[in-house]
Amino acid sequence: MHKVTGTLFKAHMLKNILGINEQQFKISRTSSQLSSEKANSYNYVIVGAGSAGCVLANRLTEDPLSTVLLLEAGPKDTLLGSKRLMWKIHMPAALTYNLCDEKYNWYYHTTSQKHMDNRIMYWPRGRVWGGSSSLNAMVYIRGHAEDYNRWSREGAIGWDYEHCLPYFKKAQTHELGPDQYRGGNGPLYVSRGKTNHPLHHAFLEATQQAGYPFTDDMNGYQQEGFGWMDMTIHQGQRWSTASAYLRPAISRPNLSVAEKTLVTKILFQGTKSIGVEYVKNGQRKKAFASKEVILSGGAINSPQLLMLSGIGNADDLKKLGIPVVCHLPGVGQNLQDHLEVYVQQKCTKPITLYNAQKPVNMVRIGLEWLWKFTGEGATAHLESGGFIRSEPGVPHPNIQFHFLPSQVIDHGRVASAMEAYQVHVGPMRSTSVGWLKLKSSDPNDHPIIEANYMSTERDIWEFRQCVKLTREIFAQKAFEKFRGPEIQPGNRVQSDKEIDAFIRQKADSAYHPSCTCKMGQLSDSTAVVDPQTKVIGVENLRVVDASIMPSIVSGNLNAPTIMIAEKAADIIKGLPSLQEKNVPVYKPKTLETQR
Repeated sequence: MHKVTGTLFKAHMLKNILGINEQQFKISRTSSQLSSEKANSYNYVIVGAGSAGCVLANRLTEDPLSTVLLLEAGPKDTLLGSKRLMWKIHMPAALTYNLCDEKYNWYYHTTSQKHMDNRIMYWPRGRVWGGSSSLNAMVYIRGHAEDYNRWSREGAIGWDYEHCLPYFKKAQTHELGPDQYRGGNGPLYVSRGKTNHPLHHAFLEATQQAGYPFTDDMNGYQQEGFGWMDMTIHQGQRWSTASAYLRPAISRPNLSVAEKTLVTKILFQGTKSIGVEYVKNGQRKKAFASKEVILSGGAINSPQLLMLSGIGNADDLKKLGIPVVCHLPGVGQNLQDHLEVYVQQKCTKPITLYNAQKPVNMVRIGLEWLWKFTGEGATAHLESGGFIRSEPGVPHPNIQFHFLPSQVIDHGRVASAMEAYQVHVGPMRSTSVGWLKLKSSDPNDHPIIEANYMSTERDIWEFRQCVKLTREIFAQKAFEKFRGPEIQPGNRVQSDKEIDAFIRQKADSAYHPSCTCKMGQLSDSTAVVDPQTKVIGVENLRVVDASIMPSIVSGNLNAPTIMIAEKAADIIKGLPSLQEKNVPVYKPKTLETQR
């Protein structure tokens, strides 16, 4: 009895001394929640450290009073602070390694494509600092001025060429110096190829023999024609947005960056976005944004996260048991991509990259690059290319070529088998449009990706033209001393029917998914963001990445995505848009001929 009374007395005393009655415990718990919210609160939370997210993180922290948290699902792009130890990312010639590896790559796949012999298509996307700019082929192409004027007509008011060109320039430092089209002091270094390979010269000569113009800058006055490509390579290294924008800003006290962090949900108070929920090291955490949450996950992850958070088609969300925050049926719709096919020719001289891909030579090339960032490892080898119109009456180029003095098989996942050269060729304003939807309410599940490739007669006809026009270029005199038999499609493929079958079997994604959160006017029921990049129907939430393109541009998407982020940064800061009026753009003398 004495013991029991003593124990009760001690417990009573303890309770009084520590003052832990129920009411106070509740108050202290609430205040500790508030203080941890404060500790984990920023002005801006950016989801995705890719081509757009790195730009925003840099530009928004230029103001020392602006605090930013940047969250990335993948790892850093360096090891122990070294780029050399992560040579698979930073050595330009090593680019196919990460296209075949899940380590820095979301490794998406489409549904089986019914107009392409039911093939399931592989879609690599970057999941690492720099996003897809750490995985891509480093081709810097802006698209055509008319792409941006079309955006404006499609409802993206203020995104016409005269309002976009200054942001391309702001981002860029071109090694050939600034001019009316090129930038001279931006963070993104752009250079030209240095190999001077005889096959690149033969290709450019052949295109002129076929009657196409030479253009000295396909990102400047004249896109139409063939010439030397611009590349995001600087001093022999891949110049991703992590190198250009994130690393220079990383030491700022107002920028916090977390990697290997999967954002699972946007947090709302009613329809006002207040932060995000994320998982790191298996633990579920929250981060709060006093001003805005900005999604920069790209054309697959951004619509996926919106839908997981209750923004999308209400019927689809209800079926998955996701509470609806805002019915926005355009989320995940309007999916656009570029398809391309490789036309390959055997080379009669041992001058292609075939020898460079033998193990002993790869070691030599790798060591030279590791030692001084030079040699055959310092380029992606896609140094020449061009843009043409498929037929008379087309106002600006709708077919793109990349030339490579080598043979690529299955996205580079299979080693090259012989001395060969190839072009990657495909239509740029395809009329087939797809969609993506959630498979489940689990953030770890990849969404269902329906690309809907080759679903229109127009696309089939344009691809046929791609093959015919490429064969014509490869048949020119300039290739005579190099030309062996055609490997792909091969001489047996001649009729339209045979060419169509070849395209269905062999065309692949050029890795340009876009347009799934399209920018438009409030009156457009399919628009997801307004021209200020704000998500329609909710507050304090933006999307800034390739998903907000109203329609796909005529070229590669990395440069336009960086431009979008540069322009959006000024919008977010409340600055008036830069503008350059009456910049001349080439128009063909007549549209009555194809070239």
